[in-house]
Formats: sequence, structure tokens, C-alpha cells
Amino acid sequence: MAASCVAASELLNNIKQISALRPKASYAVRAVSTTSPQCHAQLPQRARSAPQQLVGVVGLEIHAQINSSTKLFSGAPVRFSAPPNSLVSFFDASLPGTLPAGYQITQQRLPIAVDGVLTYSLLGGKKRNQVMRKNVTIKQIQLEQDSGKSLHDDVRSQTLIDLNRAGVGLMELVMEPDMSCGEEAAAAVRELQLILQALGTCQGNMSEGQLRVDANVSVHRPGEPLGVRTEVKNINSIRYLARAIDYEIQRQIDVLQRGGTVQNETRAYDSKSGETLPMRDKEGLQDYRFMPEPNLPPLILYEDNASLPTGIDACQVVVVQKIKEGLPELPSVKRDRLVQTYGILPEHSFTLVNEDGLVDYFEAVLKATKKEPRKVIGWVTNELLGHLKQQDMSVWQSPISPSALAELLELQETGHISSSVAKQVFQEMWRSPGKTALQITQEQDLGLVSDTAQLHIICQKVVDSHPDEVHAIRSGNKKVLNKLMGLVQKETKGRADPVLVRAILQKKTS
Repeated sequence: MAASCVAASELLNNIKQISALRPKASYAVRAVSTTSPQCHAQLPQRARSAPQQLVGVVGLEIHAQINSSTKLFSGAPVRFSAPPNSLVSFFDASLPGTLPAGYQITQQRLPIAVDGVLTYSLLGGKKRNQVMRKNVTIKQIQLEQDSGKSLHDDVRSQTLIDLNRAGVGLMELVMEPDMSCGEEAAAAVRELQLILQALGTCQGNMSEGQLRVDANVSVHRPGEPLGVRTEVKNINSIRYLARAIDYEIQRQIDVLQRGGTVQNETRAYDSKSGETLPMRDKEGLQDYRFMPEPNLPPLILYEDNASLPTGIDACQVVVVQKIKEGLPELPSVKRDRLVQTYGILPEHSFTLVNEDGLVDYFEAVLKATKKEPRKVIGWVTNELLGHLKQQDMSVWQSPISPSALAELLELQETGHISSSVAKQVFQEMWRSPGKTALQITQEQDLGLVSDTAQLHIICQKVVDSHPDEVHAIRSGNKKVLNKLMGLVQKETKGRADPVLVRAILQKKTS
């Protein structure tokens, strides 16, 4: 039971956005399956013509692996990609002589938290630069064990079992069908992933199975009963989650528009074809067998120290108020702080927080440069992040450190290099991580040309060779001056001091 209490304490760190907790005994029960069937009313067999179109309805069941070194009820270690069946205790394998364990233990009657709300954000609007905030209701969070893994060998027509994951502690979060498309579901899961990672309760690495999503998808016309749902199981990528849901919504719409019937079934997503494929018929309530586990005592949660019974040591129990007081800065709070502290746009804070490690990088650059945050943000979200995405690298793998980028921005801010040269130097820094911005500037003679006599000669040459533009400027079209400035920069390979160039050109075209 000690392992259970440790795992439960870690799980409760995720209750910041859960509005109602049950300070009651929560009994672990055993079950054949842990899927929570949700019965939706079926649409008529033939889609009726109506002004309102069919829309998607999405609910999620998320399994997040609790960040612990051992399993929930045994001392067997937890490690990814270990040899099959190398991390299995007698209890995990349900060998004769152990307590009955030939079933999955889960909380079913008294989940650890209920009736919560997760607020998530996504970019919308015509230019996709408006931060839209939405809410999804969390029906419940419960603690449960992971199960073993079946490995199907089609060549030899046999199935092998790997019990390494059997008994690993999970938190299952059941979200109500409050979403309408893959993009919303993906944004909600990403927000949850960020929260869990900030709390340290789950590493959230989907490629290693630490966060897995089952999507319940149906379609209906607004105002009518919900349609028959399908469940797309075990999606281990946020990108695939969005694609699987959108494909399934469109598939169900197509079925109904052809006069068919959507089947209540479990499906899998094939990332290669981009399609969902049927796996099996959906289990009904009659397929579930829940019974109390007599060997596990109640898990009791206390609101605060004042609610503790006499003689109970606060260090030995779960006190909700104590956990709340120790919560770190959560993603939504961090976004608001970035906007208020640095004056950046909300969509920029969205980008910073959503990319692992980017906030730390951004703030580290700001500490080492006098450049305004609004100018630094463009370099971080466009130049840096663009290069990282192009080469599929994380922020931690960037060949340009925050201090190196800050040095480059200082050169530009102090007038030693132009903005176009700064981007040129950035490219060279990316290719040659050992070189500083100053070294590259000196080696390639990229310093700003501030010699007034030299600039006068270049500007005069440009003015003499473009009489039509000069005439347009003298006729009142001052915007044409920018074209002449660009031509001067071309002549100087982007090294001309723009302030001096503008002043010289204004005199020569007045």
C-alpha cells in the first residue's frame, strides 16, 4: 500500500484545475476493463436534409503514466525499452502464492477527483494569430494499473505477452464530449501535457507511451441527440490525435449521408494511411465486472490540517491544501506573466509556452541583452524556432546558446551591424557553433558602413540611375524612398547605416 500512497500523492499534484475533490474514502476495485462506456442516442439510419450540417463531438480518455521509479503495488522498476518480461515481479505476473492479481486494479466508484475544468488555448482567426480560450469538463481522475502488452506475430500465428508495463501506475482522466474537432482535442491534450510536465507528475513522452489517448467520436446536428460514438484507441501523438479525430468525424458524416449507420465500435488509427480501422465491437455495460478489492484499505484525502483527526501525522496522509500551496507556475499563469512582464503579444506567449524549453531560452536572452523583449521575441520564435523545426531539433539541441544570440542582438542594437547582416551572421552561427557573432562579423568584414563620404557616393549613384523614382518622391510619393534605400543596401551588401542612408537620400531627392 506504500507504493499506492506515493503514487496517489504524486497524482494529486495535478488537482490545480480540478474544482471538486472528494475528501472521502476511495476504494480501489478490480475490473476486467476500465473503459467508461458512454451511451449516446443514435441518429436516424438515413441522414435527413436539414439546414444545419452534421458536426463532430469529441470526448477523451487519457492515460498518463505516473512519474515513479517503481510500479504501483510492487517494487519492480519502471523503465522504457527494457527487454521483454525483464521488469516483472511475482505479483505482476500473478504467480501462484501471490495475492489474487489476475485483473486490473482501478478506482471506479470513488475516483480521486471529479467535476473539474481544464482551460486550454488554441490559435484562431483569419491569420491564426488570435488566442482562443476554451474549457473542457473533466468528469473524473482515477488511479489505476497499466496492463501487459500483447505482441502479435502474424507470420507464426502466435501472440506473445510482455508484462513489463503490468502494474505501472497510471492516472486516467476522463473528459466530457465538450470538443468538436481534432484541433481542439490536440490543444487540450497539449495543455494537459504541459501541466503534468510542470508538476513533474508525468514526463508526458507520448512516443514512449507515457501519455496515451483514447478519443470518443460521434457526429450529430446541433440541438439533436448525440450520435453513435466510436472509440479510437491508444493514440500516442498529438499530431496523429488531431488527424485521427478529423478523419473519423468525416468518415461518420460520409456514412450517414450515404444512408448508412455508424457502428458502436473500437477503431485504431493507421498513421501511414491516415485512416481509422475497425478493431472490435464496443463492449457494453454487461461486459464490465467491477468488485471491491478487499486487500486495499481506503485512500482518504483531507482538505487541510484542520480537518485531520486527532493523532494523525500530516506527513503520512494526503492534505490537499498543502499540495496546492506547493504548486509551481502552471502554463496558463506563465503565459499571462509573459504578456504582462514583457509586453509581448498573447500569441507569442502561446508559442513560447507550447515549445518545451523556449520560455527559459527567451528569458535567458533577455537577461544578457538590452534589446527590447518585443524585438527579441521575433528572433526566438521565427529565426531560432524556425531552424529548430526545419531540422526536427529540440530547444536544448540548439547550436546557438541564449548568450550567443544575445551577443548577436547586442551587435545589432549598438549599430555595429544591420538587421539584414544580423540574419546572415545568425545563419553562419548555426553552421559554425564554435564561432561568436563578433568573430564572424570581423572575419567576413560585415560591420556597418558609417563613412559619410562613402555613403554619399553610393547614394548619388543610386539617385542618378533612377530618375523616375526620384521624380515620384519629389511629386509627394515618399514611400518610393524605401526602394532607393533597398538599392543602397544592395550595393553595400546590407552593411549601410540605415539612419545615415535615409538622411542622405532625403537631401538628394528633396
